[in-house]
Amino acid sequence: MEFTARQIAELISGKIEGNADTSVNYVSKIEEGKPGTISFLANPKYTAYIYQTQASIVIVNDDFKPEKPVETTLIRVKDAYTAFATLLDYYNKIKYNKSGISEKAGISDTAKLGKDIYVGDFAFIGDNSKIGDLSKIYPQVYIGDNVKIGRNTTVFPGARIYSDTVIGNDCIIHAGVVIGSDGFGFAPQSESNYLKVAQIGNVILEDEVEVGSNTTIDRATLGSTIIRKGAKIDNLVQIAHNVEVGENTVIAAQTGISGSTKVGKNCMFGGQVGLIGHINIADEVKIAAQSGVGKSLTTPGEIVQGSPAFDIGSYRKSYIHFKNLHHLKSRIDELEKKLNETKD
Repeated sequence: MEFTARQIAELISGKIEGNADTSVNYVSKIEEGKPGTISFLANPKYTAYIYQTQASIVIVNDDFKPEKPVETTLIRVKDAYTAFATLLDYYNKIKYNKSGISEKAGISDTAKLGKDIYVGDFAFIGDNSKIGDLSKIYPQVYIGDNVKIGRNTTVFPGARIYSDTVIGNDCIIHAGVVIGSDGFGFAPQSESNYLKVAQIGNVILEDEVEVGSNTTIDRATLGSTIIRKGAKIDNLVQIAHNVEVGENTVIAAQTGISGSTKVGKNCMFGGQVGLIGHINIADEVKIAAQSGVGKSLTTPGEIVQGSPAFDIGSYRKSYIHFKNLHHLKSRIDELEKKLNETKD
């Protein structure tokens, strides 16, 4: 796919400085730019590269003022990073613009398929399931019975979506995701064994949710496990039964959220965060990587770190002492020795 500077400028509402007919067919980092590629400059630390890059087009901020001649064609925009992200999104939509239903797919006679959808080889769609217009179901996806998938949602290869799951519009489900498997519910018995508690609820993903590869979201025991609109979940995240994740919350890789925990909106969780069950996390809370949360966080906007997690300011002050414990012990040992000598 080839685009001219003129076409790109129209797409991102930019102003061209240089040759409007310059064409590109790929993207590159500004420090690794090659002829025929487009890059961007948003971070001032990379400014030096714009004078030596071989990229044919570079997107820059309106306020960029070159200190010496620039050979590449520039496209000026309000926010170069956002404009480049828009361009990449447009490129991806073209790249993944698939349609048609494979003869090798297994589709129930009672399933209802929308207009202009794509269903790849060996995908399976169960009884009474519904796939919305413009959605894409990639090869080897399993979709169980009574599943509802909205408009313009993409499910990448190998994802497994169990029965009764509801997925909204404009969602992205990456490869290997499992949605709707049983929650971890077992009742201890007198014989020191466990009775499995049937998990008869479901999972609901609202609009514009993205779920990273190999993440698992368990179905509720009763009711629903809910991921609210705009939430973004990274790879290798475990979300247990009856959890609720609020709007526009982002969760990084290897995080685990235990059952029935409620997470507010606009929260940010770093990697490898762990939360116990049956707690509440207020809106806009930030949890630093590798933190363990053992109680509710009820103050909106608070930032915590550590295991157990507590206020990040206090954590940083405490950490100064954590890393110097061996020195403190040595000083105490020395003082004890001197004190004993004094007593003698």
